[in-house]
Order: sequence, then C-alpha cells, then structure tokens
Amino acid sequence: MQETWIDCPYCWESICVLLNPEDVGQEYVEDCQVCCRPIEFMIQQTGMGELQASVSSDDY
Repeated sequence: MQETWIDCPYCWESICVLLNPEDVGQEYVEDCQVCCRPIEFMIQQTGMGELQASVSSDDY
C-alpha cells in the first residue's frame, strides 16, 4: 500500500488515501473523509513504479 494525498473535487480539502498496487488500471469510488461525497478514483503506475491517483467528481 502506498500513502498519497489528493484534493477532493468537491470540497477541495487535501485528504490522505492508501493506494493498493492491485488496483492499477481500475476505477472505483470512495467517499471523501471530509464532505462524504463520492470521489471517482483511477489508479495508474508511473514509469518509476509509484502509484498515482487521478480523481474526479461524478458531476457532469
């Protein structure tokens, strides 16, 4: 597991999340720890082997 900080796309608070290497290439939804709104996560792996999370809201 890798710890990383992301900004919630709703309340813009920085929150710490744990990224699992088994989730690379997958999308999932996790609620913000501050505002409880659903954040969509897309997990990728960099060329250096680090995990990276792209986050978005479900607002269109």
